[in-house]
Amino acid sequence: MQPDFYFPGIGTAVNVVSIFFGGLIVLFGGNFLTERIKQTLQMSCAVAVIFLGAGGTFEKMLAVQENTIVFGGSMLLIVSLIPGGLLGEIIDIDEKFIRLGDFLKKHSGNAGDSKFTDAFVTASLTVCIGAMAIIGAINDRLLQDPTVLFVKSALDMIIILVMTSSLGKGSIFSCVSVGIFQGAITLFAGFIEPFMTTAALNNLSCVGNVLIFCIGINLMFGNKIRVANLLPSLIIACIYE
Repeated sequence: MQPDFYFPGIGTAVNVVSIFFGGLIVLFGGNFLTERIKQTLQMSCAVAVIFLGAGGTFEKMLAVQENTIVFGGSMLLIVSLIPGGLLGEIIDIDEKFIRLGDFLKKHSGNAGDSKFTDAFVTASLTVCIGAMAIIGAINDRLLQDPTVLFVKSALDMIIILVMTSSLGKGSIFSCVSVGIFQGAITLFAGFIEPFMTTAALNNLSCVGNVLIFCIGINLMFGNKIRVANLLPSLIIACIYE
């Protein structure tokens, strides 16, 4: 569905604004939140993200054949996550995310916020990872249909509202990551689209949900997994046959 005032990238623009607005709701109306409430919100968010990732993964890996539940996709995870993690560690994507977070912290007047960068990285990964971001950005450019990104915008606004409540205002600046990531996909959609076959999207969704599960683990137990360094796994998943 093309809106009346369409322009290429409108879906990403709406997504950026929705994230920013979700965070602002907390900044201007969240003074009643005690530390205890924030901790509960963080745990609730962690549980929701864990089950969101686990559910999406099992949806792709489990199938019913002749009244028997069949588990598949093990090789996909091994081939994607291990080489992808190795490549990510060599490039050290996590460190680059941290540097961007530190840059935004310094230049946004939040230098004294010790949680800013962690909140930025966690929120950025949560709203950027997933098939909706890629499919939505491609559809926005090639089909002039930003509907997927409009739906994602509503979901992201709620996610960032909760994350800002629990992790801090660094979460709001994940709108920068979304703008860069989805904007780049929209810009180069013509080159990416031929590779986004049904199998590639299924693989992307499966591995992407595993990474979302890892984000939930980090929210629950602290930053145990450098999820950003696993991002190359998504590229490997798309080309895995």
